[in-house]
Amino acid sequence: MGINPSKSSVSRLNQTLTEQFEAWRTRKLQSHWRLLYLDGIYFEVRHGDKVDETVILAALGVDLEGNKEVLAIRASAQESKDGWMCLLQDIRTRGVTAVDLILTDGHEGLLTAVSTLFTGTPRQRCLVHKQRNVMSAIPKREREPVAVELSGIWNQPTKEKALTELAAFKGKYRERYPEAIHSLCEDEGHLLTFYDFPQAMHQHIRSTNPSESLSRNVRRRTNQIDTFTTEMSCLSIVGL
Repeated sequence: MGINPSKSSVSRLNQTLTEQFEAWRTRKLQSHWRLLYLDGIYFEVRHGDKVDETVILAALGVDLEGNKEVLAIRASAQESKDGWMCLLQDIRTRGVTAVDLILTDGHEGLLTAVSTLFTGTPRQRCLVHKQRNVMSAIPKREREPVAVELSGIWNQPTKEKALTELAAFKGKYRERYPEAIHSLCEDEGHLLTFYDFPQAMHQHIRSTNPSESLSRNVRRRTNQIDTFTTEMSCLSIVGL
């Protein structure tokens, strides 16, 4: 571009970006959110002479008007209970007091943190992840028809009919595919929470797809970086 910035110019720019990021991640948040999507994005970060996997935990909120906003991100060595507790406590400290529905995958540490800090908040298990987990225990030659049956459970017009179909599915395959049914029954109480909300919302609250979309958008901007030099550089780039 015909520009040869000095080291001091680059340093000043980095400092400005870091200050902007710090102001963003400590900003006050409104108290009531319609939805809260929780997920992690994995990156490689250098720590001294070693390169380790680091996960950026992300909370994506949807306000009462339907607008999406990234509420918080936090670097963690792994998706642990402690990491998620810190992120959730952070958004509470910055003003979040009420969430109508939390959407998650099945990570044990995440579920423990949610149940501890948002005890009374309904939770929806991501059905895309759940179906993928169940199908991994089904032989490839039979996956297609079984997948149609499984997805048919959450496509019923009412929760009562969905529960009937769920019971029938478990009864049909319990002896034939016990591992698949075991996977299905894990977190079973949170599979059909979306039925308690207006039907117009169902397609948006049955999975963590908005979080997956966020991850894809971040990776479009970070996939040219093989390894981040520091944890803060990773946080700053993702934040920006």
